[in-house]
Amino acid sequence: MQFIVITGMSGAGKSNAIHALEDLGVYCIDNLPPELMHQLFEICARQSGKDGERIAIVADVRSLSWFSANSQDLLSSMEQNDVQMIFLDSSDEEIINRYKMTRRRHPLLGEGANSLAEAIEQERELLAPLKNRADYVVDTSLLSAAQLRSRVQELFAQNSGEKLVVNCSSFGFKYGIPTDADLVFDVRCLPNPFYVEELREQTGLDAPVRDYVMDSPLTEGFLQRIFDFLDYMLPLYSNEEHKSQLGIAIGCTGGKHRSVAIAQAVYEHISKAGYLTVVNHRDIQRKKFNH
Repeated sequence: MQFIVITGMSGAGKSNAIHALEDLGVYCIDNLPPELMHQLFEICARQSGKDGERIAIVADVRSLSWFSANSQDLLSSMEQNDVQMIFLDSSDEEIINRYKMTRRRHPLLGEGANSLAEAIEQERELLAPLKNRADYVVDTSLLSAAQLRSRVQELFAQNSGEKLVVNCSSFGFKYGIPTDADLVFDVRCLPNPFYVEELREQTGLDAPVRDYVMDSPLTEGFLQRIFDFLDYMLPLYSNEEHKSQLGIAIGCTGGKHRSVAIAQAVYEHISKAGYLTVVNHRDIQRKKFNH
């Protein structure tokens, strides 16, 4: 029996994550009191389930008094069982905006916190041990619900095994650097299709834009150096550091042209090397095109 624990900041998207796992056929338990998690592990250990059968559990701070006193016991119990943990994070500003939109109450508000900002700060402190232990940390600040669901499904697809999962993403610097990226590459030095009128309204997924970016000698030299770097570093991340996930973010100004084309090229190169690789383009759907 394999366990997946979904945890993270309130408002960061745990409900969307568990729905994504349900679509993968994972048996999911939401709002399980953390004090019962030990018992669940013991019960499942006595059952004769199918090989590869998985159970996902949402663990958060809704049981505040127990969690404050027993978080280390919970971590120890996880270490003794086949548990993978995903921690969903988000910026304070985005969490506050989401609570304003939904008009829901933060679980720690009134439990020692007199404001939403205080509740978020207190929750970060309480969840720090879980975040440090997590196998995957996903920042959802700039992800749509659909993008989050896709990201979770990519991480926990059955064929992922124990391999290093590489997430290649494009983004626009004007919208902020992805906070969960391990490696960030700036491609604003490459030829910009934004200044070619017939290319401006297209994206790096369109052949004319891709060809415009790729046909430059600057791009050829840039990509060769990135490929050489990744060919050397990925085995070190996988075999020496034993990382389970690696985020590679490629940024241009608006996140629609150069970064998209380069992220696709990096994705294809890493995939050919045999790594489980996914690609997403964070800012490609933004309405206004900017250089």
